[in-house]
Amino acid sequence: MASGISNVSVFTELGAAILGLAVLARFASRWGFSPIPLYLLAGVAFGTGGLAPLNVSANFIHVGAEIGVLLLLFMLGLEYTGKELKESLRAGLPAGLADFLLNFPPGLIAGLLLKWSALAAVLLGGVTYISSSGVIAKVLAELKRLGNLETPSILSVLVIEDLAMAIYLPVVAVLLTGEGPRKMAVSVSVAIAVVGLVLLIALRYGEAVSRVIAHESDEIVLLSIFGIVLLVGGLAQNFQVSAAIGAFLVGIAVSGPIAEQSHRLLAPLRDLFAATFFFFFGLQIDPGSLPAVLPLAVALGVASALTKVVTGYWAAKRTGGNRRACLRAGAALTPRGEFSIVIAGLGAAVEPRLGPLAAAYVLFLAVLGPILTRAVK
Repeated sequence: MASGISNVSVFTELGAAILGLAVLARFASRWGFSPIPLYLLAGVAFGTGGLAPLNVSANFIHVGAEIGVLLLLFMLGLEYTGKELKESLRAGLPAGLADFLLNFPPGLIAGLLLKWSALAAVLLGGVTYISSSGVIAKVLAELKRLGNLETPSILSVLVIEDLAMAIYLPVVAVLLTGEGPRKMAVSVSVAIAVVGLVLLIALRYGEAVSRVIAHESDEIVLLSIFGIVLLVGGLAQNFQVSAAIGAFLVGIAVSGPIAEQSHRLLAPLRDLFAATFFFFFGLQIDPGSLPAVLPLAVALGVASALTKVVTGYWAAKRTGGNRRACLRAGAALTPRGEFSIVIAGLGAAVEPRLGPLAAAYVLFLAVLGPILTRAVK
């Protein structure tokens, strides 16, 4: 009986939360702006230390949030063929290098100025470097800019960032445990091998994968695609590789009529779980920890938003974008998100102030980014 009462409570709170998100989405739609900032702020309001903390299962919401990111990136991958990805990566390598050189130093320098340890400063550099693929994919889809001239340059920067994380995260994980160079080399080699394997399958065997999945039954296609996205994402994560990039490459591999069918079937699921992701993201932030670090987070956010705008502008300019397209690319790249929080979580034991600072920083840019992207038309 107690279990039944507990379930009723969970269902009631979860149902109320989702209906609340629907109201926020209606409000945002009516006033013509992205609902993402509202989802985030609602999460902050109902998380630990908020106005009315929810008692729903953190694990349950966390799984839903992870699925949201995977579906966002899978749907982004559907927009491109393997050939287009290959061309984007080849053309985008200089922009990817510039992205690192412009956006890693603000965090690194701030950490050193705060007199943190070198490792903590490197972690803060990672927080400022990596854009949020989840937020950016959602905003581009909302604004119907997936087919825009500048979108391939945005995509190439995001993919290179995710590939860089395949090296950065294993290196940081080994440094945190204090193990030697041999362990680091093994971890990085495994991560690169996994990314290479998934990339090879996506680029060379995409048509074969699509033929295997194809079926006249929507139910069979939905279950097949959803299962593959979760499976590949999970396997990638097991090898210290971004689950999101695994899902993105599955989207690249799916081509032809099956891509259209997949888009139609998975779009509603993507929207549901994506809203859950942003809400859960906010739930993890304790509002009580924000005031002390907010001025520094805003200063760092403004500085690194400018460096991202420069990155996106230059990346789009290299591919022939006009001034307006270049500005749109720069604005789109400003949000930080899921990876930044993961990095901060890794370094919580090294520097206690890293978590609250990263949370305030990410919240600021996750709110500013979609507003800025919509403003630049």
